[in-house]
Amino acid sequence: MPSSPEDAPGSADPLDSSVLHATDNGVSWITLNRPEAMNAVTWDQRERLIALLARASADPAVRAVVLTATGRGFCAGADLRGAPSTGDRIPGDVARTIRLGAQRLIAAVLDCEKPVIAAVNGTAAGIGAHLAFACDLVLAADSAKFIEVFVRRGLVPDGGGAYLLPRLIGPRRTKELMFFGDALPAAEAERLGLVNRAVPAEELTATARAWSQRLADGPTRALALTKQLVNASLDADRATAFATEAMAQEINMTTRDAVEGVASFVERRAPKYRGL
Repeated sequence: MPSSPEDAPGSADPLDSSVLHATDNGVSWITLNRPEAMNAVTWDQRERLIALLARASADPAVRAVVLTATGRGFCAGADLRGAPSTGDRIPGDVARTIRLGAQRLIAAVLDCEKPVIAAVNGTAAGIGAHLAFACDLVLAADSAKFIEVFVRRGLVPDGGGAYLLPRLIGPRRTKELMFFGDALPAAEAERLGLVNRAVPAEELTATARAWSQRLADGPTRALALTKQLVNASLDADRATAFATEAMAQEINMTTRDAVEGVASFVERRAPKYRGL
């Protein structure tokens, strides 16, 4: 049985037991750890996730990120009980809360300069589903489910869901998921393209470890620029996309890994990327 991410060897971070963190061989493992609450995200957890993703971007020793959870659930949504009290609500409070809360969390994943893999071990509902869908690659246990739960509570989807899902599966299937709020099994999510692979639950950690290690061994700056290009592509016209692509290639060709990649091709050997 593979070891869990929180047991991964490396530099453990003891600051917050509700969000476990360890770096293992260039991979930052970030693990939601409130299994008794199905890992519903508190205000404090959200801020820690954002900080850890920012740290991964800035740390040259981190070359890939895995986001996962303990217990039966990946993330059951937002737990607002831990949010700071703002007293009586006035117009603008809700929009501000969403901008500074759920949207900041999703943006932190999208803007992380290292590739982020979601290893979805169980139910991902509401902002938990959007947290997974914002990741660059999504692995899911075959027992996992994704739920656009907002409509069940009479709410509008937040956390970037109406931005992310149409770009992943188109507006018509997005509306079906959001209008009805039905649970979407991992296998169906894979068929729709919301999940890269649905795997047996006992293989999830090992698969995430293998995928993240391949990323950590890759050309880190090239991966970061590729992520930026793909994420921006659906919001750009062709001329802008082409100009951005050319500039990304210009920037990347100044990196040591690009030089190594070309040299390894000429010398007919496997490249040894350093993330620089």
